[in-house]
Amino acid sequence: MTSADQSTPPQPPARRARRADAERNRAAIIEAAGVVFAEQGCAVDVREIARRSGVGMGTLYRHFPTKDDLLATVMEREFTSWLTAAHEAAAATEDPWEALTGFFEQTLDNQAHNRALVETYTATGAPARECARHRDAFIDELRIRCVDAGLLRDGVTTADLVLLSTSLSQAVQAADDSRPGQWRRLLRISLDGLSSRNTEPLPESAPHAGAAT
Repeated sequence: MTSADQSTPPQPPARRARRADAERNRAAIIEAAGVVFAEQGCAVDVREIARRSGVGMGTLYRHFPTKDDLLATVMEREFTSWLTAAHEAAAATEDPWEALTGFFEQTLDNQAHNRALVETYTATGAPARECARHRDAFIDELRIRCVDAGLLRDGVTTADLVLLSTSLSQAVQAADDSRPGQWRRLLRISLDGLSSRNTEPLPESAPHAGAAT
């Protein structure tokens, strides 16, 4: 018997059609969820997502048994899309300081238009550990560029920049619709503190709880 004879037989047309329908439904759910989560945040009722996607609740739950499953899928997609765009913008920016400040501006502007993304970023830093690893590595690249150019304040670490990003995300969340531009002021104040013009030594970081002494 040849390898061709042992290959999986083609699926009947009806089965292929059902699979195509399932894939379309899944894509419609994810697309609608992305819009609804952005508008209303993580606490939204999944019935609204089902309504906007044009599927029934049974179909939604077949693809995503819990809202957390759906939220994780959508947030990972949004996070990856944002980080890809940030990489492209930084690569196209010759000035290291502009690349760093542009990253913060792009991050917060993106979160200002997506309630669930800022809620997730503030609560956990990233929708998945791998996402956080990629983000931290990218921030480290931006930091090194600024250090090599003599533009970053002495003692500023990658951990500092990650924490600053998370803290400013909380400012986006706190400002809400009543003060939509407030985060831009706080960002400018924070970025000024990162500049190498500031020569005063930074305080030492406190050790993590439970760390060996």
